[in-house]
Amino acid sequence: MKIKVCLAQIKPTLGNVKKNLEIMCSNIEKAIEEENNVIVFPELSLTGYLVKDMVQSIAITRKTVPQELLEYSKKIGIIFGAVEEDDEDFRFYNSAFYLEDGEVKHVHRKVYLPTYGLFDEFRYFSKGDKFRAFDTKYGRFGILICEDAFHPSSSYILNEDGCQYMFMLANSPSRGGQGDKPSNLIIWETLAKTYSSLYGMYIVFSHRVGYEDGVNFAGQSKVFSPSGEIKMQLSLFEEDFQSIVLDRAEIRRARIYTPTNKNEDIYLTIRELERIANK
Repeated sequence: MKIKVCLAQIKPTLGNVKKNLEIMCSNIEKAIEEENNVIVFPELSLTGYLVKDMVQSIAITRKTVPQELLEYSKKIGIIFGAVEEDDEDFRFYNSAFYLEDGEVKHVHRKVYLPTYGLFDEFRYFSKGDKFRAFDTKYGRFGILICEDAFHPSSSYILNEDGCQYMFMLANSPSRGGQGDKPSNLIIWETLAKTYSSLYGMYIVFSHRVGYEDGVNFAGQSKVFSPSGEIKMQLSLFEEDFQSIVLDRAEIRRARIYTPTNKNEDIYLTIRELERIANK
């Protein structure tokens, strides 16, 4: 099976859901015209990142996902980020939604909320409590949101749950410098290359651009092959939109060539982690 995936590297406006929805819809229409199967937006694409006390006024629930997006999802799978409110316990989450066939098929709530340096997520969001791969028309997907990817156990769990296409949605503020780009992008590239080649899966890194309250986001979204190669790279510091065809046969080749999944002993891992936790 081959699937055509496009990355919409956008510049959201902080707190302006209406404007961001218009930007997303414009990109989705273009993606449908170009016969893509799935479109991927960055973390918190519907709201902007530094939302702080705005969370209560800009949140959506699983039942109030914009109708425009649900309609478009009858023609294309949509992955996007938003502030989510649980309408049973009224907690707020930094979430990623996957829409398909007019329905919300999966929601991932960010588990690891950075609260250090310029980050203050745990003050405004509740933590997610699971990592789950999920079935789609195009294969078995998994989603991580930004800091989730910095914890190796996250990608390990998704791999053991059968993930073949991992989507990393990020809002990673630019910092440091290495050559012609921020050093944090070097770290993201290293992480994605490691996970993709180790597990033999595609990794789609979707990142935003623009400024919020003086904080810069550099973009340069990427797609990594199951052997760890960069297959596509978007612009640095600029909005961009690019598509790529992902071939499931490449996953098969990578896993035959490097069959680490076959040798993995998940029960040993469970035993040892339980031993450590019970010390």
